[in-house]
Amino acid sequence: MRKKSSKPLHRTPQTAASHPVIPRHSGDKVTLGELREMMRAFVQERAWNKYHVPRNLAASVSIEAGELLELFQWLTPEEAASKCDPTRGDLAFRQAVGEEMCDVLMYIMSLANSVDIDLGTAIYAKMDKNRAKYPPAEVRGHYDRRKNPAHR
Repeated sequence: MRKKSSKPLHRTPQTAASHPVIPRHSGDKVTLGELREMMRAFVQERAWNKYHVPRNLAASVSIEAGELLELFQWLTPEEAASKCDPTRGDLAFRQAVGEEMCDVLMYIMSLANSVDIDLGTAIYAKMDKNRAKYPPAEVRGHYDRRKNPAHR
């Protein structure tokens, strides 16, 4: 695992002065479009478009997801839950988890840019399929792959 910076997840306005102005919203107010545009600008500023091709980006998503998983390797479910607890958890661990989650999401945004997929529309369509595939009355509280006709 490569060493991660201990810098906070968000730049302060002082360190962001040389970067294009990108609207900053917290939590649920940020849009997928804003994240895609932020990644598009980041890649373009560095002339990395030749590297940000679907195959490389899909591999990068997988690599970063592996780094996220590595943080939890060998932890019991109880240890992982304890370390992730927002009030009593391990702040450094939570920071590392957040950074790896961001790496995964940023590569997803770049992949969406590369293949021109509207993620909002894609998510709604996929959830429609999931709702049909997993009706609450049949799967509430359990999941048995062998009984699901989609997996036969």
